[in-house]
Amino acid sequence: MSDLENGQRTASNAFLALTIGALVLAIGGLVWSYTLQNHLSEADKQLAAAQAQNTALQQKLNATDARLRATTETFGQSLGVTQKQLELRGEAILARQQADTKRLEQTQQATQEKIGQVSTEVSSVKTDVGGVKTDVATTKTDLEATKTQLQRTMGDAGVMSGLIARNHDELEVLKHRGDRNYAEFTLHKGDKPVVLATVKLQLKKADQKHGKYTMNVMSDDRTIEKKDKSMMEPVQFYTGKDPVLYEIVVNNVDKNTVSGYLSTPKGQ
Repeated sequence: MSDLENGQRTASNAFLALTIGALVLAIGGLVWSYTLQNHLSEADKQLAAAQAQNTALQQKLNATDARLRATTETFGQSLGVTQKQLELRGEAILARQQADTKRLEQTQQATQEKIGQVSTEVSSVKTDVGGVKTDVATTKTDLEATKTQLQRTMGDAGVMSGLIARNHDELEVLKHRGDRNYAEFTLHKGDKPVVLATVKLQLKKADQKHGKYTMNVMSDDRTIEKKDKSMMEPVQFYTGKDPVLYEIVVNNVDKNTVSGYLSTPKGQ
């Protein structure tokens, strides 16, 4: 072959080689491009899935945050109510303590006043007791003096009488002696007879100016007139199945009225 043919064949082989190389490169590029496209599509899918997961997660986070906020607000409101209740309860306890303290102070004051009142009453009682002791001593002295003043007088029946009482106080002394029984009386002129023990007494006349009187004594179915008798004069008479001595003493004479006492033996 000629050199020309050899040159052409060589150029043709080179071109063919270049064509084949270009073809191989094109096919490789297509394959790489397809593969890259597939990778990109898969990456897009994964990215979309990741974005979807991220969106779902964000929604969950938002829902959780909303619930947390609601729970926080509710807890805050509950805490506020509880705090207010605690404050009100504390105020109520403080007010009750103050009221109890005030009542205690009032009770203590009332107790002190009562103690003072009782002390005053005790002092008054002591004073009264002292006065009573003094009165008793005075009464004893008066009784002793009265005893010395009581006298015995001869009666209108010629018998020495017992002790004579000139008034009610002296008669009380005689009663306490216990020697005889004594019954006081007051007679009015014109009245029906007054019953004393086993006898009846009736006033007939009273002379206030001269201190004299006249009375009827009714005993043992008989009437004895005691005429013109004087005050403090023992009017005596006997009465009973086994006669015993009774005495009448008039110690006061007014207009149409006399008063005195009847003295009888014990057991009559």
